[in-house]
Amino acid sequence: MIEWAEGGEAVGAELDQALAALAAEVEAGEIKKMLGGEHDRKNAIVTIHPGAGGTESQDWAEMLLRMYLRWAERRGLKTDVVDLQPAEEAGIKSATVEVKGDYAYGLLLAEAGVHRLVRISPFDQAARRHTSFASVYVWPELPDDVDVEIDEKDLRIDTFRSSGRGGQHVNVTDSAVRITHLPTGIVTQCQNERSQHRNRDAAMRVLKARLFDLKMKEQQARLDQLGGEKKDIAFGSQIRSYVLHPYQLVKDHRTKEGRGDVDRVLDGDIDPFIKTYLMRKASGTLGQAVADED
Repeated sequence: MIEWAEGGEAVGAELDQALAALAAEVEAGEIKKMLGGEHDRKNAIVTIHPGAGGTESQDWAEMLLRMYLRWAERRGLKTDVVDLQPAEEAGIKSATVEVKGDYAYGLLLAEAGVHRLVRISPFDQAARRHTSFASVYVWPELPDDVDVEIDEKDLRIDTFRSSGRGGQHVNVTDSAVRITHLPTGIVTQCQNERSQHRNRDAAMRVLKARLFDLKMKEQQARLDQLGGEKKDIAFGSQIRSYVLHPYQLVKDHRTKEGRGDVDRVLDGDIDPFIKTYLMRKASGTLGQAVADED
């Protein structure tokens, strides 16, 4: 047993802090080594939509939104809620968030997919257990020099008045912008800014990212077809389950990573899931984890 001399406890505390900081730096370096994709270092655009189930799923979608905002805050990333559509009773109909900072896209791509919540419903007077679903989509925010052709004649641009609960911070002018890309049917909108021009710019950034993503997926589909590869990705195949009743557990079905402290996870502590996903993906064992899942 080491006995510290006078002032030794303070030195020991400083040493512990330094070791913890070094460990965090090493871990961050390891994660960055696994993020070598073309767009991994870019900012991310995240969209959250509730699944079927009305108020239950809408509330779950809002819980996911808070989780990602808290995660970004923990990592020192900047967030900008570009569009938020509140639901009538509780929760949200949809949300779009720009997450800005190094490797935002590479990290958040691990979260893309369907998320499942099991809990005793706070909206059910009989206190029955409900299962809710919400989907998370992630795109890289593209720089201006990336070539994505958008013909103005293919766009329908509508303006409308911003909406929100309780009338707080609601703009009384038609500054919100909705852009519809007619050939693909993709719709993006922004009502976060009071300036119509800035809302239009934000909606165009999201549209550009989604069109680029669509183009890349079409190219990959053609390559898969030529190579005889068949991929079955169903909307209902959840990537992660969050169980609050009858026990507490968050489990990622792709990696089998699990955590019992659900409240901590929902407060933004999702780095263990992201790290395990990246490690499995880098080692080529991610697909096996999915195949083995019951």
